[in-house]
Amino acid sequence: MQRKIRLTPVRLLVLGYLAVILIGTILLILPISTKEIGTASFMDALFTTVSASCVTGLIIRDTASYWSTFGQVVILLLIQIGGIGFMTVVFTIWKLGGKKIGLKERTFMQEAVSAPTLSGMGRLTTTILLGTLAFEALGAFVLCFRFVPDHGWGPGIWMAVFTSISAFCNAGFDLMGDKTGEFSSLTAYSGDPIVCLTVPFLIIIGGLGFFVWQDIKNNRHHVRKYEVHTKLVLIMTAVLVIVPTIIIMIAEDDLPWKERVFSSFFTAVTPRTAGFNVLPLSGAGSVKSVTILLTIILMFIGGSSGSTAGGVKTNTLAVLGLSVISLIRGKRSVECFGRRLDENNVKNAAQFVTIFLTLIVVGSVLLCLFEEHNDAFANSPVTVTAAVFEVVSALATVGLTTGITPYLTIGSEIVLCILMFLGRAGCMTVMLSWKVPSAPAAELPMEKVRIG
Repeated sequence: MQRKIRLTPVRLLVLGYLAVILIGTILLILPISTKEIGTASFMDALFTTVSASCVTGLIIRDTASYWSTFGQVVILLLIQIGGIGFMTVVFTIWKLGGKKIGLKERTFMQEAVSAPTLSGMGRLTTTILLGTLAFEALGAFVLCFRFVPDHGWGPGIWMAVFTSISAFCNAGFDLMGDKTGEFSSLTAYSGDPIVCLTVPFLIIIGGLGFFVWQDIKNNRHHVRKYEVHTKLVLIMTAVLVIVPTIIIMIAEDDLPWKERVFSSFFTAVTPRTAGFNVLPLSGAGSVKSVTILLTIILMFIGGSSGSTAGGVKTNTLAVLGLSVISLIRGKRSVECFGRRLDENNVKNAAQFVTIFLTLIVVGSVLLCLFEEHNDAFANSPVTVTAAVFEVVSALATVGLTTGITPYLTIGSEIVLCILMFLGRAGCMTVMLSWKVPSAPAAELPMEKVRIG
C-alpha cells in the first residue's frame, strides 16, 4: 500500500513557489508578452520568471526593450508575490474570501514568514500588506519627481511605480533599457539625490523584515522594549550601511565629490539584496576591485529574516559573531542585551551558513565548467571572480552582475535558476520539505572530534 504524502507547511511553501514559477513562465511565453511577437523562448521565460518571483533581478533579456507592457506587468506581479511571500498572498485571499482562518492556515503562514508563534498571524498579514503598499506608493510618488520630467507622464509614472515596487521587494528589475541602453540599470542617475536616496531607503525598509516593522509599530520610540531580534537587525543594518559607504567613498576616489557621496551610499545598500547599480560593475570606468569584493561580501550577508531580502541574513551573522565573542570570554552560553540566546539559534546559524557556502562553491565550479568552452567568452574566459559574483548574486537573490548573465550557456542558466529558487524558498526549507518523519532512534555512543 502506497504511503499518502502529507501536505506540510514546508511542502506547501515549496510547491507554492513552484506553481507561481510555472504560471509565470506560461504567461511570459505568450506572444503578447514580448515586443516582437513570438520571440520568447522557454528558457527566456523560465529564467525571467524565476528571477522575478525569487526577487533576484538577474536577466538574460532586458526588461524594458524586450518585454511588452503586458510582459512587464506579469514580471511586476511576480516581483510583488515574491516580495511579500506566496503564503501572505494566499492568506489574504482566504481572509477576503471569508474563509475561516483555522490552526492549519495559521501554521502555513507561520512557516512562510518564520514567525516565532501562531498568535497574531492576522495582524501580521495586515501589517505586511498595508506597510508594503504604503512604502511602495510613497516611493513611487517621490520617484515621479525625477522620472516624469525625464520621460513624460505615462512612461514616467509607470517607471516610478515599477522601480519603487522592485526596490522595496529587493528585486532589482528596472525599465531603463530602452532609455539609457540595455542592462544599464540606474547608471544614468549616478549622483542624483532623488534616485540615490529613495531607492536605497526602500531597499533598507523592505530588508528590515516584517517582525521588525511590527515591533517598532508596537513599541515606537521605547527602544528598550524592542525584541533582541529587532535590536540586532537595526544595529547590523546601520553598521552594514555606514562602514561600506565609507570604504567605497575612499576606493572610488576618481568620482566627483557629490557623485561619490550619493553613489557610494547607493552601492553600499543595493547588494543587500536589490540588484540595482549606479556605478558600472564591468567595462570601461567600472568600479575598483575592492568595491567588487565588498559587494560580494554584502550580497552574501543580505538582509534580515522575515523580509523581502535574501542572503544568510544579518541576524544569522550576528548570532555567529556573538557565539565567537562568548567563546573568547569563556561564557557557557551566547548572551545579548541581557538575554541568553537559544542554543538551537547558534546551531541553525552555523548549519545555514555552511549550506550557503557549499552551494556557492558547487555553483561556482559548475559555472566555470559550463563556460569553459563558451564561444561568447572565447577572447576573455569567465574569471573565477565573475563566476563567484554571479553565483552569490543568484543564491542571495540580489541580481547584480559583472555583465556575463546574457551570454551564459543553458547549463549555467539552469544552475542559476536552481540557486535563485533555493535562495528565495530557503535552502534548509527545501531540504526539509521532503523529510519523512521517523521514530526517534536510540542515541549512539558519544566521541569527541578535534576542532581547529
